[in-house]
Amino acid sequence: MDAVGPLSDDGLVRLLTHTGERVEHDFFSPYAAALTPEDLRGFYRAMSLTRAFDNEAMSLQRQGELGLWVQSLGQEAAQIGSGAAMRDPDFAFPSYREHGVAFQRGVDLPEMLQIFRGLKHGAWEPSAHNFHLYTLVIGAHTLHATGYAMGMDRDGLVASGDPARDGAVMCYFGDGATAQGDVNEALVFSTVYNAPVVFFCQNNQFAISEPATRQSKVPLAERGKGVGMPSIRVDGNDVLASYAVSNWALQYARSGAGPVFVEAFTYRMGAHTTSDDPTRYRSKADEAYWAERDPISRLVTHLRAIDELPDDFVAEVENEGKDLARRTRETVRAWEPGPSVGIFENAYAAPHATVEAERAWFERFEGSFVEAH
Repeated sequence: MDAVGPLSDDGLVRLLTHTGERVEHDFFSPYAAALTPEDLRGFYRAMSLTRAFDNEAMSLQRQGELGLWVQSLGQEAAQIGSGAAMRDPDFAFPSYREHGVAFQRGVDLPEMLQIFRGLKHGAWEPSAHNFHLYTLVIGAHTLHATGYAMGMDRDGLVASGDPARDGAVMCYFGDGATAQGDVNEALVFSTVYNAPVVFFCQNNQFAISEPATRQSKVPLAERGKGVGMPSIRVDGNDVLASYAVSNWALQYARSGAGPVFVEAFTYRMGAHTTSDDPTRYRSKADEAYWAERDPISRLVTHLRAIDELPDDFVAEVENEGKDLARRTRETVRAWEPGPSVGIFENAYAAPHATVEAERAWFERFEGSFVEAH
């Protein structure tokens, strides 16, 4: 799909400028028209709590409480906006940075950290939230998402006309993943089989330390056009536009029309992970430029301009964030490591002979150290 209606000068769908001014888009504005000031305050709350949790997890890793942490700092609007557009029948397939989407899907954020403390393979029940486990293998889950979407279609859970029944898949990945073969295979499969999946690429401009400009000569959304699916670029720091575009894309997929590619152009304000040093590959000037485009500050400016952000609500959210941070600290520090043999649990849904054999060998191996003493 070519540009749907007039775009901003930089080619992005935008409903809220970085200075907090509301702008109209001929095609996408109606998909955010039903949002009320209460909804916008809900976006502010969700983004603020996600960031409070994110910052606390970062601190816990630096204190040695977590083995690794992957920040979503600066990407809250893309995640909260798209996550809010999902309905109960929809299913999300995240990569490993979608903490805001997890919040929107009802996952208890502190419990997520069991993965990063090395206690569990997964810390929530996917079917309870229609939110799959994090995938640390770059891009692998795009094929899983496509297969799941194909299954939804074959089970009659698409284009039935029943809102309580019809669903679609939201698949999240970053700009670096678009260079993976799995992602390109998923794009091909989804179009050929008309799968109801929205590929939501959060282009935070760096695949670890490699800028997106060295990954592709054209906008990443062109990947979708290359296989024949509608493709849209949206300002990923604009929560209203992220919601509107996702709302349209999900409706399109649920209707049986097929897949959509959304490139949410945003900026990773933090490090790729806690093992990364972003000062080695980007400038202070760039960081300052994007700090002025902070997604939370943008929404705050808008809400204050329309007199819809009372001070007592801001204080309430701030206190809620502090409580979440405290609960996160206390939860993580209370966890005790389980038996090391637990790494063999939940590897497969059903018993697996090879896993059982490896577990038996590991138990004998560990036992040999006890015997030696």
